[in-house]
Amino acid sequence: MSLSPHTTPSGFLLPSIHAAPPFFTQQPNPATQAIVTEQWSRLILSYARHRQLFTVRVEDAEVTGAYILEQMAAKNQLVYDPPKQSRSALLYWRTPEEWAEVLHEWASTTGQLNTILTFYEIIEPPVPSPLSGIPMQILRKAIHILTKTNRAQIIAVADGEGVRFLPGNAGK
Repeated sequence: MSLSPHTTPSGFLLPSIHAAPPFFTQQPNPATQAIVTEQWSRLILSYARHRQLFTVRVEDAEVTGAYILEQMAAKNQLVYDPPKQSRSALLYWRTPEEWAEVLHEWASTTGQLNTILTFYEIIEPPVPSPLSGIPMQILRKAIHILTKTNRAQIIAVADGEGVRFLPGNAGK
């Protein structure tokens, strides 16, 4: 049997392991199951990144149980949202630290440094950006990381919170 990658109609490249029947069954050997689970985690995150999907529900991800999602949560590849439940989760196809860098880079390249923006203006910009549709929870974490490195400042605005991005480097 020859295994080869497959491109979906949306342009997503499924890895060759996706063509292997054992990829879809519980493996009796724990070491083999760990490899399969890791491959599933990578596939889920890659597909989410390709489609810019931020959430996953257990009903959508697996037929029985939430084993793969539990493993992803243990590796900080997702967080359950809302907390204290295990039916819905935010996917971290970028870590909050990576989102912080994307956010600061976006603010720099679009001339938004030293400008106060509402969170809504970041999530729903007039021109689509890498941040379009980012969940508020991930945005808040990214902004918090930037405030700790003095590259952002939370500002109270009339209808909630805003942020001012400051020049600076990640190492400072």
